[in-house]
Formats: sequence, structure tokens, C-alpha cells
Amino acid sequence: MRRREFLKWQMHGALWLAAGSTVAAPLSAMAQDAVASADELDVAIAKGAPAAATRAAVELLGGMQSVVKPGQKVAIKPNMSFPQAPDKGTTTHPEVVSALVAMCREAGAEEIFVLDHPLSRAEACLERSEIQAACSAIPNTRVLGLEDSTFYVEAPIDQGEEMRDNAFMREVLEADVLIAAPVAKSHGSTGVSLSMKGMMGLIWDRGVMHYRYNLDQAIVDLNTKLAADLAVVDATRVLSTNGPYGPGRVLNENTVIASRNVVAADAMTVSRFEWYGRRIRPDQVGHIRAAHDRGLGPMDVASMKVREVEV
Repeated sequence: MRRREFLKWQMHGALWLAAGSTVAAPLSAMAQDAVASADELDVAIAKGAPAAATRAAVELLGGMQSVVKPGQKVAIKPNMSFPQAPDKGTTTHPEVVSALVAMCREAGAEEIFVLDHPLSRAEACLERSEIQAACSAIPNTRVLGLEDSTFYVEAPIDQGEEMRDNAFMREVLEADVLIAAPVAKSHGSTGVSLSMKGMMGLIWDRGVMHYRYNLDQAIVDLNTKLAADLAVVDATRVLSTNGPYGPGRVLNENTVIASRNVVAADAMTVSRFEWYGRRIRPDQVGHIRAAHDRGLGPMDVASMKVREVEV
């Protein structure tokens, strides 16, 4: 975890001192610890409207300026692979994405690319997810669903154990900063689709991960190459059944979970909500367990340092 100074945080609402806590700390406790080091946090959790919760979660980690520096090129990877409205829970909420883009601009990003390799026709996905419209007024921002192989570049995965290469979006390989911005949803093959699984939308040949390799191990291989600098999980609506396509049971949780480590973000998201009507542990999700075992991040949520706020 990189060390960064934490900005003094003052917000209305409740602050929880541990993951899963149900008792709010009094404001006096917040005042006693008003200046804390953001790099002490493993996970930040904010509850509220999508844009406000996104900003609050990122600010708890030290703000976007601790991730994005002036003049940098940023790639943001939301879920926008399906031509469905936000209330279906299959795509990242447009206000979460636009809040991230706006914060990157405020931090001085020179170029921002919002990217996905859609599973349906790109034009319909970008329109019906409402992500393109939400970002349209923000300068130097392009929202792209890249459906043609010419937009992808073959590259090795040096730390891959099963998948050793693939073709990656050129903009991602050239980016200075990569932000994972998945929606929290279930998945028929992997149990859940969150930050790590979402990286499959930045490569050309996703099918090979299903039929040639062990899918969980290939997801971990992919994340050794595409190591996100920040993960912001949109759990404002959680598609808890019949993912990733839906329709399924959508839980209105009004939550955003952020971390500088994708494993920690995904583990915390798994632990917070019901999946297929029951609770599961992060170590029951194959690619989370494999990523932890390979040293990519923590999955024991009980030992994580977490701050939670309502906005």
C-alpha cells in the first residue's frame, strides 16, 4: 500500500470503525481522530446517493489527487456491456462513473477514457446504460465500447501462470492510471463479477479464459497485468441473482466500496451482501482466494481497517 497523506475529513453522518459494525461512532470520536493517514485504510465505504457516495469513498482514501497526477492519462473500466437501464443492476451506475471522471479532471488528468469491450452492440450499450450521456459534458473524456480487434494490442502477461498473453486495449496499455469501477453483481461462472472479473472487458479474447484455462486462475493472471490503482465498486444496486445478464433480484444497497487494492475491494463487497439468497465468504470465491494466495491482496475482512460514512 503506497503512503499518502489523508485529508482532514468532515462530513455529516455516521462513521463506523470496523467492517460490518452496526453502531455509529459519535462525532466526538471523529474529532479526536480528525487527521488520520489514508494509507492506514484498506477499504472505504460510503452510503448514500451514487455520486455523493462515490466522492465520499474516494475522499476517505485521500482523494483522487492521491491517485491521479496532473497531465496523466486515465483509463476507467466500468461495466457497460449490456444495453440495459441502470435499475437492472447489470451496468455501473452512470452517476458513479461521471463522479469518477469529474474527480479525475479535478485532479488534473489530461485524458480520460471510459472503456469496455461490450457483449452487445456498443452503441446501444453506451446509450442505454446512460454512461455516455452522463460523461458527455466533461472535457477530454471519451466513452468507448471497442468492438474491433484493431483497437487491441498483443502483449505478454509476464506473471501469468496459465494465461501468458492476450490482446489488450491500446488505451489501457498507454494509461498512467487504471481505475476499476464495476457494478456489484452475481455471475454464473465465477459466483460474483466485481473489480477483478471486470478486467476481462479490457481484452480481446475473453473466450480463451473460459475454454482453455482455469477461469479463476486466468482472472488472477489478468490482474497481474492490469493492476488497478483504485477500485470503486458500485453497490448502489446489487444484482444478487442471475448475473451477469439478469434479470435478477436487485438489492438497493446505496453503497460504494473503494480500495487501492482490488482483492480487498472485492472481498469486502462479497462479505457485505447476499448472493443467491445467502451469505458467502470471500474465500469461497475462487478467483478471490487465488489472488490472495498469490499475494495480490488481502481477503480477510475481519482484519481490514475500514471506515464507513453516510452522506
